[in-house]
Amino acid sequence: MIHLFGASVSTAQFLAVAFTLCVTYKLASHISHNAKLRKLGGRAPIRRSYFPLSLVIYEVVTQSLKDKNYELWLNMFTKYAPGRWTIEAGAGQRVILTAEPENIKAILATQFKEYGKGEQFHQDWFAFLGNGIFNVDGQIWHNSRQLIRPQFVKDRLSDLDIFEEHVQILIKKLGEAPEVDILDMFFKYTLDAATHFLLGTSVDSQVHAQTAFADAFNNVQHIQGIIARMGPFNWAVPRQRLGFYSSLKVLDDFMDTYIEKALALSPRELEEKSNHDEGYTFLHSIAAYTRDRKTLRDQLVSTLLAGRDTTACTLTWILYHLSLQPDVLAKLRSEIIETVGLDRAPSYQDLKDMKYLQNVMNETLRLYPVVPYNVRVSLQDTTLPVGGGPDGTQPVAIPKGTPVGYSTLVMQRRADIYPPSSSGFPPPEDFVPERWQTWTPKSWTYIPFNGGPRICIGQQFALTEMGYTLVRLLQKFEVVENRMGGVDAGLHADIVLQPSKQVKLAFR
Repeated sequence: MIHLFGASVSTAQFLAVAFTLCVTYKLASHISHNAKLRKLGGRAPIRRSYFPLSLVIYEVVTQSLKDKNYELWLNMFTKYAPGRWTIEAGAGQRVILTAEPENIKAILATQFKEYGKGEQFHQDWFAFLGNGIFNVDGQIWHNSRQLIRPQFVKDRLSDLDIFEEHVQILIKKLGEAPEVDILDMFFKYTLDAATHFLLGTSVDSQVHAQTAFADAFNNVQHIQGIIARMGPFNWAVPRQRLGFYSSLKVLDDFMDTYIEKALALSPRELEEKSNHDEGYTFLHSIAAYTRDRKTLRDQLVSTLLAGRDTTACTLTWILYHLSLQPDVLAKLRSEIIETVGLDRAPSYQDLKDMKYLQNVMNETLRLYPVVPYNVRVSLQDTTLPVGGGPDGTQPVAIPKGTPVGYSTLVMQRRADIYPPSSSGFPPPEDFVPERWQTWTPKSWTYIPFNGGPRICIGQQFALTEMGYTLVRLLQKFEVVENRMGGVDAGLHADIVLQPSKQVKLAFR
């Protein structure tokens, strides 16, 4: 029968039928998809592309490698949705991009259960973060948060001895060097403080010129950033050749040493320890709840990622601006001297009482939010509140499985969310800590630590470490000199937002 069928139908006829069926299927799918979108809500302006998905991703990756992510986002909004901040993008897959406060509020808070990291994100980041708190949804995420939260209560935050030990090494290094790459210095400093806090022992990267762990941690993050941007084509990233797996092994071997020590204690011994005991660590806290090595490893790596990079980068942005604005530096230093003098270490309350110090940190996080770009996936058929329809006031239809990218960096730099310049409000693009003396951001227009149930639980830890570090540095140094020759720092984002150029400073 097959033989007779093959004899009676030519190759050309077979291909024609196959092509017709394919086109019919595509057309039917398109009609069905559009009908579903109409049922859910409106459509946002569409960034149309006649190129295949691979070329679209190529553009995104190349722009990222040129440190042009911010410009890429702005150009898309300006070209395809003038005056609006939500668009549809992608080729082959519908992707929503937004910098709209109401939509970000929905994703992170009011419709929290309808959006999550999604299975694809979990798979792409699994080798690095496993089932750590940043890589899971639902009950697993909730359990992770409950496991980690106790280590960030106030009585732990107010124990500043760890910061003091490592900031004194930093001060010595800064005083000895004629010129430094301040981001590199802060990466070492925050890594030492974070490993001390988490594990009970620092890697001492400030003291040792090279540490295998620090280098491996940096390499894994850089490659992971490329993997994330490659989307469905991340299989093409040569992980083996770039040293991704060998760096992961260095990271895991390092963590295993400390996990072994913690698990050598019996459950009863761990339970009897309290956070006031000498040598009590973050690892002891979570080992008291689980003996699973993989769980311990994943939570440690996730917390280390958050504890090191976010603080180091924000401190770098602060010192960069202080080096460009001696008047701000002088005003901040004056407040520090009035509060604690030139020698006394600040207490937790001292840091809270220094209003200009808080303003400097807030202004930095306004211009340089820690995680500039983020993504969630719709876990069910849902909507975003605004951005759809002819005037952008209708909901945007979001079928299950739709990726939604959002940018706090773009949102927090939108001129239209601030008071007009005619009111005397400083230009939003300028670094002006004084604006915080009389101005409070509108709800959901300032979220440097995210918001809703997944708001950063280490927020106060980070702010305390940054404040303490700035106070101790400026007690010692009166001048922070910029040595960049007028070159702008630029914006670079692997995972967190950092300068794309070396920030070269001298301290006197």
